[in-house]
Amino acid sequence: MSKHDPMTLAAQLMSQAPDQRPPVDQWDPPFCGDIDIRITSDGQWFHEGSPFTRPALVRLFSNILRREKNGDYCLVTPQEKVRIQVDDVPFVIVRWAWQSGSSIPVLTLTTQVGDEVEVGPAHPMTLQDALDEPGDSDPLPYVQVRSGLLARLGRNVFYQLIDQGRLEPDESGEVLVIESHGQCYPLGHLPDEGSAV
Repeated sequence: MSKHDPMTLAAQLMSQAPDQRPPVDQWDPPFCGDIDIRITSDGQWFHEGSPFTRPALVRLFSNILRREKNGDYCLVTPQEKVRIQVDDVPFVIVRWAWQSGSSIPVLTLTTQVGDEVEVGPAHPMTLQDALDEPGDSDPLPYVQVRSGLLARLGRNVFYQLIDQGRLEPDESGEVLVIESHGQCYPLGHLPDEGSAV
């Protein structure tokens, strides 16, 4: 692995407002190798095996994260692009709420880095296998956050949303769904014995 320094990347972005998302999809810098940054399946960021201790730095890096067409995850600046390791997906949903004042149910989800999305056509929830547990568990609900970057429901959020869901028939039996923006989105299929997901 090449010896890239996260602080060098951060310095390239300091002129950017911390909560303003740069147009990373428009940038086309040269690929400069790997940096020893890993995002675990529970959403924690590590550098060289040590956890990041500054939430502001994680937030900054999350704003320049991009998924490439080949599936790689990269941190992108106007000057360079470096590849990082992501165990499953980069984001984890840690909070949920029903949007107040809406005439229809609107489910708002918040990631571990503070991104908020409303489950709906722009941010659909789908079931897929976890990359860090291939074939070992039932498909889990994931939400589209932005530009091909997904969030996995945190365990607590998942179980809380199960209580908010309802059963609907589908081709494989019954699926537990939750409604948002006038559409139903799956939380999981019930196993044969009829217990919760």
